[in-house]
Amino acid sequence: MPRLYLLLLPLCLWASLARADVALSPRIANYRIDVRLNPTTRRLDGRQTLTWRNTSTDPIRELWFHLYLNAFRDQKSTFMRESGGQLRGDQMDKSEQANYGWTKVTTLTDRRTGERLTGAMRFAQPDDLNPDDRTVMRVPLSRPVRPGETIELDMAFEAKLPKIFARTGFSRDFFLVGQWFPKIAVYEAAGVRGRTQGGWNCHQFHAHSEFYADYGTYDVSITTDKTLQIGATGQLLRETVNRDGTKTQRWQAADVVDFAWTASPQFEVVNDTWKGRAGNQVRIRLLLQPEHSAQAQRHLDAAKTALTYFDRHLGTYPHNTLTIVDPPLHASGAAGMEYPTFITAGTSWGLPAGMRFPELVTVHEFGHQYFMQLLASNEFEEAWLDEGFNQYYEGRIMDEWYGPRQSQIDWFGFRMGDLEASRDGYVHLDNPAIGPAYGNVWQLPAGYYGSLTYQKTATWLRTLDGLVGRPLMDEIMQTYFLRWRFKHPNAQSFIDVVNELVPRRLGAQYGSDMNWFFEQVLFGDQVCDYKLATIRNGSSPTVRVDRLGDMQLPVEVLIHFSDGREQTLRWDGKARTHTFAVGGKGRIDWAEVDPKQKLYMDTDFTNNSLTLRSSSAPAAKFAAKFLFWLEWLMLA
Repeated sequence: MPRLYLLLLPLCLWASLARADVALSPRIANYRIDVRLNPTTRRLDGRQTLTWRNTSTDPIRELWFHLYLNAFRDQKSTFMRESGGQLRGDQMDKSEQANYGWTKVTTLTDRRTGERLTGAMRFAQPDDLNPDDRTVMRVPLSRPVRPGETIELDMAFEAKLPKIFARTGFSRDFFLVGQWFPKIAVYEAAGVRGRTQGGWNCHQFHAHSEFYADYGTYDVSITTDKTLQIGATGQLLRETVNRDGTKTQRWQAADVVDFAWTASPQFEVVNDTWKGRAGNQVRIRLLLQPEHSAQAQRHLDAAKTALTYFDRHLGTYPHNTLTIVDPPLHASGAAGMEYPTFITAGTSWGLPAGMRFPELVTVHEFGHQYFMQLLASNEFEEAWLDEGFNQYYEGRIMDEWYGPRQSQIDWFGFRMGDLEASRDGYVHLDNPAIGPAYGNVWQLPAGYYGSLTYQKTATWLRTLDGLVGRPLMDEIMQTYFLRWRFKHPNAQSFIDVVNELVPRRLGAQYGSDMNWFFEQVLFGDQVCDYKLATIRNGSSPTVRVDRLGDMQLPVEVLIHFSDGREQTLRWDGKARTHTFAVGGKGRIDWAEVDPKQKLYMDTDFTNNSLTLRSSSAPAAKFAAKFLFWLEWLMLA
């Protein structure tokens, strides 16, 4: 038997590699990159061969590229003008020129003709016409790329990493290298996203926008000082130690939309594995700061919980690696970011178990593997399809893991649930009607990107969940995922799935389609607020419900009678007010609008119920909690 095993082993390995090489995606944009990082100068020197295939029916006469690092070139870039040099509270130190970053293409050659295209390169500003923005480059071709044809481009580039405040760059001896290479844009044919004719979808790098790219393969060799630990997208194939004190690691990834990597001498490496329902195994590699070593299991447990949940509720994670990077405190601007098979988390020393931020960030960033990577919607134009959907699933996972009232924080009597926190971020805006979540991210109301894209979307998804029920919501989400993975879905892709499944499963309960819902929660700025206005007993008891907001959603009303009986009534919510006549059924003690909180978008739950029986229990509970906190603060 051992001898037979040895004979079969090469065949088994070959079969495994063959299966791994089966294309899951169109693999339109494929890169072979050799890059060298100088940790002293924070410079990158790279050469890449890009193989791009024209999958449209149009002859392509020019190519468009993203040069993301030019967002950090100076104060004049669109990113810096819009952001003011800060992101998520992290501020750029503008006092030293060394803190800025840039990139430039030094050579560009078309292998088909041998023609050098460097002199034809031009910067473009398709979004705001800012002449100082250099994050988009267009290159005219003397020979078009015909439909179905492939073009190979040899490129050399140089880059200087910025000091980290927005995702990418350096901080002391820590490097997070994202958005670092010249990256071809997505060509969209006529009919895609309502296009009347084909064209490049290539937006500038904006303050809040993330990315949009085609699927492909990446073969990346990274050379840097041999003292640095490296982590990257995909899997490590081999490492070579060089005579000059450097080392070269070769990484490969297939069916991904991007490639990022990190390097630092400080990482503690923790390895683990997770096994899915289909027998697939994922090798988890945690790159942890030494001062956070006691929190290793928290990160690993969170990653495994997220893997299991998405495996069960959406579909198989098709990659066999996941790298989790724990940035140091001085590089906190790199925390909480996602790239294919590669995420950054975030924590601090001594964080109590009841403050579940490492778990929350790990769960959230892993969730992007499904929405950012496996679906790869356009985050310039429809960020909510990634961020909002992911926020909704973060809430589901955290609330089911730890309980809906304490999944984010459960510490010294203070508790906060995850979906509860998302709702709170939306309903307590100074103006929840500020605008829709739908639209180009740089055109959303200033200061409301996160609230509309993350919190509002998660809240209306939870509302859809409440209206149709969790089993149907799961069917909707799984159908959407399986139908659209590796295909760049948009808003209509999701709406079509909802409009297909809801009438099929629920009949005419909500009409022939759910467009009325999306017109309000996604494309509109309406606000939901129902109020239990009055209870009147007597010969003809009545309950009146008022619709204070302009959002019209069907709602349930629970009526509790003094003899213990209960009755649930329903109202379509279209009028401004509705009075339920419940005469002959006894005296009403209390009533509640939306008793199961299906309408999670309701901006004020406190006016949803009314009682004719007084009770001091809620007041006593909050008074006790307040006195506990007051005593704790005085003793601290």
